Amino acid sequence: MNKSGLKIETIKSVIEYALNEDVGSGDITTNSLIPIDLQTKATMVAKSTGVIAGLAVAEYVFRTLGSDITWKTFVNDGDKVSKGDLIVEISGSYRALLTGERVALNFLQRMSGIATMTANYVDTLKEYKTQILDTRKTVPGLRLLDKYAVKMGGGTNHRIGLYDMVLIKDNHIKIAGGITNAVAQIKKNLPDGIKVEVETTTIKEVQEALAAGVDIIMLDNMSNSTMAESVKLIGGQAKVEASGNMTMERLKEVAATGVDFISIGALTHSVAAFDISMNIES
Repeated sequence: MNKSGLKIETIKSVIEYALNEDVGSGDITTNSLIPIDLQTKATMVAKSTGVIAGLAVAEYVFRTLGSDITWKTFVNDGDKVSKGDLIVEISGSYRALLTGERVALNFLQRMSGIATMTANYVDTLKEYKTQILDTRKTVPGLRLLDKYAVKMGGGTNHRIGLYDMVLIKDNHIKIAGGITNAVAQIKKNLPDGIKVEVETTTIKEVQEALAAGVDIIMLDNMSNSTMAESVKLIGGQAKVEASGNMTMERLKEVAATGVDFISIGALTHSVAAFDISMNIES
């Protein structure tokens, strides 16, 4: 674990894969032009306004390529930056900086893009108690980094995978013969501390989920009026998550229904990279 809270082993395995994909047997352009012992300095600068996430990941990219890297940050993950702000200063092997530039920026720009989008959603709901949740709609292999970036933007992580929380969806309900049967069957051998959530699409399903004693009730693709009615019916007996077609334009109206969470897949499946430039001294 490093000061960012990310596990080194998680970072290491992802970075090794990314570098193998990009560098392979070696950077033939850089290695042909740059002497092996040449040192230099580089800076990373924000090209727009947003929230930074992924500094430790970018740093580890360069340290994997060069043991003599010096890394000096001017902001921390979760900090908001403006256009022109200095993010980090790096010095060390010229080869390492050139070879690692694209991989480091790919991680840092994607994670900062997620953090920035999340922060925009969170800021929109600053007058409400409703929390913004992420989903499992992440890039395969990058889930822990994607979800870490959501946290840096002020969002809340939903389940990490299929193993840390029960989420009974429509197909589960069909095969079990209903919400009541599905919940009862799952609770038979459920370990302590594992929460149970059920997806519902109608008031009748909400009533059945509530009677089954679940922890969280998801209101999936409901109208705002049906969500408000559902929240009133639930009356605090379970947490309530709104899901489906949750756009920025609709956000406040959904939060006003009283839901505890709004889950947004776009945080990680439709993110725009945050613009960061890396400039190496000549």
